[in-house]
Amino acid sequence: MQGTASWIYAIGFLAQAFFSARILYQWIVTEKAKKIISPPAFWILSIFGSYLLFIYGVLRNDFAIIFGQFLAYYIYLWNLNIQGIWKRLNVVLKTLLLLTPVMAAAFLMRDMDVFTAIFFRQKDIPLWLLIFGSAGQVLFTFRFIYQWIYSAHRHRSVLPIGFWIISLLGSGIIVAYGIFRLDPVLILGQSVGFVAYVRNIMIGLQAKKIMS
Repeated sequence: MQGTASWIYAIGFLAQAFFSARILYQWIVTEKAKKIISPPAFWILSIFGSYLLFIYGVLRNDFAIIFGQFLAYYIYLWNLNIQGIWKRLNVVLKTLLLLTPVMAAAFLMRDMDVFTAIFFRQKDIPLWLLIFGSAGQVLFTFRFIYQWIYSAHRHRSVLPIGFWIISLLGSGIIVAYGIFRLDPVLILGQSVGFVAYVRNIMIGLQAKKIMS
């Protein structure tokens, strides 16, 4: 943790607290229903966590984190929309939610030479490690792309079994990346979800057996 201010880690841990809260809440309602549930609170907490983790990634000069959050963010909003929550929000809040990631990305890339130097030419992050971490984030984020395609086809918000299998694989890579980076935020945040991922897979498979 040496070299990074404690307040920066505080932002990262707060982001992971939101992500952990979404998983724990989803897990609880799923256990009660005996089937996989996609509650609105899951997506609301996801947006809060994504906002903060994006900021954390910027402060840590960690492109892998930023890239992963940017990809998933708008899928969170899509799920809020299909669940009927988006239309209830104030226009100003909607605009803020839609534009913030784009404006942040534009700000970061206003000078491409500086952007490349900061995020891709760091001595403390070898290129292979950056690629490894980004691959983990891409896989972890792909679960939401998969969830979006699966849900859009059914015209409702669903968290299918495949979502949890991809979560388990992607999370494992990110934990390994966090260990290489000595990043307690990534290690602790991703480790919390392991049990919930496995339980959702088990409950989903049990529900499929009952239906068949």
